[in-house]
Amino acid sequence: MRFIPVDTTGALVMVAQEPRPKLKDRRTGEMAMDTETGAPLMTLDVTFVANGAADILSLTVPQPGIPEGLVPGTLVKLTKLIARPWENEFNGQKRSGIAFRADAVTAASPVLAGANG
Repeated sequence: MRFIPVDTTGALVMVAQEPRPKLKDRRTGEMAMDTETGAPLMTLDVTFVANGAADILSLTVPQPGIPEGLVPGTLVKLTKLIARPWENEFNGQKRSGIAFRADAVTAASPVLAGANG
Protein backbone atom coordinates (compact mmCIF):
# COMPACT_ATOMS: atom_id res chain seq x y z
CA MET A 1 0.00 0.00 0.00
CA ARG A 2 1.37 3.40 -0.85
CA PHE A 3 2.04 6.04 1.76
CA ILE A 4 3.59 9.51 1.84
CA PRO A 5 6.02 10.55 4.60
CA VAL A 6 4.96 13.90 6.12
CA ASP A 7 7.68 16.40 7.03
CA THR A 8 6.74 18.02 10.33
CA THR A 9 9.82 20.27 10.44
CA GLY A 10 8.68 23.79 11.21
CA ALA A 11 5.11 22.73 12.02
CA LEU A 12 3.37 23.46 15.29
CA VAL A 13 1.40 20.42 16.45
CA MET A 14 -0.94 20.61 19.43
CA VAL A 15 -3.37 18.10 20.95
CA ALA A 16 -6.94 19.09 20.05
CA GLN A 17 -8.74 16.19 21.76
CA GLU A 18 -7.57 13.54 24.23
CA PRO A 19 -6.59 10.14 22.78
CA ARG A 20 -9.41 7.58 22.48
CA PRO A 21 -9.58 3.96 21.35
CA LYS A 22 -9.88 3.43 17.60
CA LEU A 23 -12.82 1.16 16.91
CA LYS A 24 -12.82 -1.53 14.25
CA ASP A 25 -16.58 -2.01 14.59
CA ARG A 26 -18.68 0.74 16.16
CA ARG A 27 -21.67 -1.57 16.59
CA THR A 28 -19.82 -4.09 18.73
CA GLY A 29 -17.21 -1.75 20.24
CA GLU A 30 -14.38 -3.97 18.96
CA MET A 31 -11.06 -2.12 19.11
CA ALA A 32 -8.79 -1.84 16.08
CA MET A 33 -5.44 -3.56 16.49
CA ASP A 34 -2.09 -3.02 14.76
CA THR A 35 -1.70 -5.84 12.23
CA GLU A 36 2.08 -6.03 12.73
CA THR A 37 2.43 -5.76 16.52
CA GLY A 38 -1.04 -6.61 17.82
CA ALA A 39 -1.06 -3.40 19.88
CA PRO A 40 -4.38 -1.59 20.32
CA LEU A 41 -4.74 1.48 18.10
CA MET A 42 -5.73 4.91 19.35
CA THR A 43 -7.11 8.00 17.61
CA LEU A 44 -5.63 11.39 18.49
CA ASP A 45 -6.91 14.66 17.03
CA VAL A 46 -4.24 17.35 16.66
CA THR A 47 -4.12 20.89 15.35
CA PHE A 48 -1.40 20.98 12.68
CA VAL A 49 -0.15 24.50 11.87
CA ALA A 50 2.24 24.95 8.94
CA ASN A 51 2.78 27.47 6.15
CA GLY A 52 0.27 29.91 7.65
CA ALA A 53 -2.61 27.42 7.70
CA ALA A 54 -4.11 25.29 10.48
CA ASP A 55 -5.87 21.95 10.07
CA ILE A 56 -7.31 19.39 12.46
CA LEU A 57 -5.88 15.93 11.73
CA SER A 58 -7.12 12.66 13.19
CA LEU A 59 -4.09 10.42 13.68
CA THR A 60 -3.94 6.70 14.28
CA VAL A 61 -1.21 5.81 16.76
CA PRO A 62 -0.39 2.46 18.44
CA GLN A 63 -1.30 2.69 22.14
CA PRO A 64 2.31 2.14 23.34
CA GLY A 65 3.29 5.26 21.34
CA ILE A 66 0.99 7.58 23.30
CA PRO A 67 2.24 8.89 26.65
CA GLU A 68 -0.03 9.46 29.64
CA GLY A 69 -1.33 12.95 30.29
CA LEU A 70 -1.92 14.26 26.76
CA VAL A 71 -4.58 16.94 27.12
CA PRO A 72 -5.88 19.58 24.72
CA GLY A 73 -3.29 22.31 24.25
CA THR A 74 -0.25 20.06 24.78
CA LEU A 75 2.44 20.73 22.18
CA VAL A 76 3.63 17.44 20.68
CA LYS A 77 6.11 15.96 18.25
CA LEU A 78 5.10 13.17 15.89
CA THR A 79 7.40 10.26 15.06
CA LYS A 80 7.24 8.87 11.51
CA LEU A 81 4.03 10.62 10.45
CA ILE A 82 2.67 9.26 7.16
CA ALA A 83 -0.30 10.07 4.98
CA ARG A 84 -2.10 7.24 3.22
CA PRO A 85 -4.70 7.93 0.51
CA TRP A 86 -7.78 5.69 0.70
CA GLU A 87 -11.02 5.12 -1.15
CA ASN A 88 -13.94 2.77 -0.79
CA GLU A 89 -17.43 2.21 -2.08
CA PHE A 90 -20.44 1.68 0.17
CA ASN A 91 -24.02 1.44 -1.03
CA GLY A 92 -22.96 2.62 -4.47
CA GLN A 93 -21.27 5.78 -3.20
CA LYS A 94 -17.53 6.28 -3.58
CA ARG A 95 -15.66 7.93 -0.76
CA SER A 96 -12.03 8.90 -0.51
CA GLY A 97 -9.69 10.70 1.81
CA ILE A 98 -6.32 10.69 3.49
CA ALA A 99 -5.56 8.71 6.65
CA PHE A 100 -2.73 9.87 8.92
CA ARG A 101 -0.67 7.59 11.12
CA ALA A 102 2.27 8.16 13.44
CA ASP A 103 4.46 5.62 15.23
CA ALA A 104 4.55 7.72 18.39
CA VAL A 105 3.64 11.06 19.95
CA THR A 106 5.84 12.84 22.49
CA ALA A 107 5.17 15.99 24.48
CA ALA A 108 7.28 18.87 23.19
CA SER A 109 8.81 21.67 25.21
CA PRO A 110 7.25 24.99 24.26
CA VAL A 111 9.55 27.50 22.58
CA LEU A 112 8.89 30.88 24.14
CA ALA A 113 9.16 34.04 22.06
CA GLY A 114 12.36 35.89 22.91
CA ALA A 115 13.87 32.91 24.72
CA ASN A 116 17.59 32.45 24.24
CA GLY A 117 18.66 28.93 23.75
